[in-house]
Amino acid sequence: MTSTHWLHGATLITATGHDPEPAGILVDDGRIAQIGGSAPREAEVVDCTGLTLTPGLIDAHVHLGLSSPLLQSIGYGMSVAELAADMFANCAQTLRAGFTSVRDCGGIDAGIANVVASGKIPGPRIVQCGPIHCQTGGHGHYAPEWEPTEVWRGQEIPGLRTMAMLSDGPDEMRRNARESFRRGAQFLKLCVTGGVISNHDKLTDTQFSSAEIAVAVAEAAARGTYVTVHAHNVEGIRNAVLAGVRCVEHGTGIDEETAALMAERQVSLVPTLAAVEALITNVDGLGLPSHFAERAMRVRAAMVDGLLAAKAAGVRVGLGSDVIGPDQTGRGAELTLRAAAESPMEALIAATRVNAGLLGLDSEIGTLEVGKRADIVAFAGNPLDDPKLFADPDSVVLVLQNGVVAKDERAA
Repeated sequence: MTSTHWLHGATLITATGHDPEPAGILVDDGRIAQIGGSAPREAEVVDCTGLTLTPGLIDAHVHLGLSSPLLQSIGYGMSVAELAADMFANCAQTLRAGFTSVRDCGGIDAGIANVVASGKIPGPRIVQCGPIHCQTGGHGHYAPEWEPTEVWRGQEIPGLRTMAMLSDGPDEMRRNARESFRRGAQFLKLCVTGGVISNHDKLTDTQFSSAEIAVAVAEAAARGTYVTVHAHNVEGIRNAVLAGVRCVEHGTGIDEETAALMAERQVSLVPTLAAVEALITNVDGLGLPSHFAERAMRVRAAMVDGLLAAKAAGVRVGLGSDVIGPDQTGRGAELTLRAAAESPMEALIAATRVNAGLLGLDSEIGTLEVGKRADIVAFAGNPLDDPKLFADPDSVVLVLQNGVVAKDERAA
């Protein structure tokens, strides 16, 4: 395909607020050069008859570093070569599913993002935070109970994966935040409550003191960036918001008062329904104990309630899948689940325009507009009419990233 091509015959969903419309779209030198009108004489015509074009999808909560079976990959249960192979395969799989950009919320080193950006392996555009930050024994510290903590600190794979850094006290948090930024982190992720997949804590636990969180916020602000937090209870969310964080992941149980506080302080939310659903329906397939499914059951309704409360308060609500393990083809299910809780269009806008803002890339991606990067996805059918298409990676038949074709499985 030439660098100038005209996508013809499709229905466009621009994610700008306009209704879907039939129109051609011109891609030139990696950017959208024209929408509507006629094809320029020099452009190669790409037949998209019957397809629906959307902006490239964005997943604002991924874990590309958890592309292998979780419990097996922690410690020394797998070779570095196999871990890397699984991560590379997941990057390619993610792009082919229509996700042209992601925000990695903990686990990979900048090395993975840089390799993908260089074009050496296919994958989405990656904005990443490096390691998760957690307290000793908190969510993210996945070591067995009998493993000495100093062993955990020796399991980093420089340039590939650092699962989590442990901080106990403001000084240690400051040192680890600075180390994360030294290694190329673009924001910070802290765990401020217990988690669903946790051996050492409960969902009701709060983690990190306000002083520890505030130190991370200060270090991020000094570099012009922000802190987001894993949080599954209102007390932990409020602690983090009052300490100055800019985003909350999961947001289980957000009530009206907490939502109003988040809105007042311009704190965003990224719910993660797909990961919860996967634990409930396929905990054995993920290689995890059954009690994690029981925890997920307690979280599901409370996360939807938190999402709706946040939206009603005017909080910016993005979209993230949080899927883990060797089969991450289900990340598109997040849009299907969100479509059921809101509407298909709201789900798509969250996964494009809103998420582009969360990644700090809204001037470049997230909508189909002249001048934006040509990140474009074509569905065989209209996902606004049939939201199940979002969850089926085979329904994505054409993917362009920066105007380059990453997948083309249009019917002959």
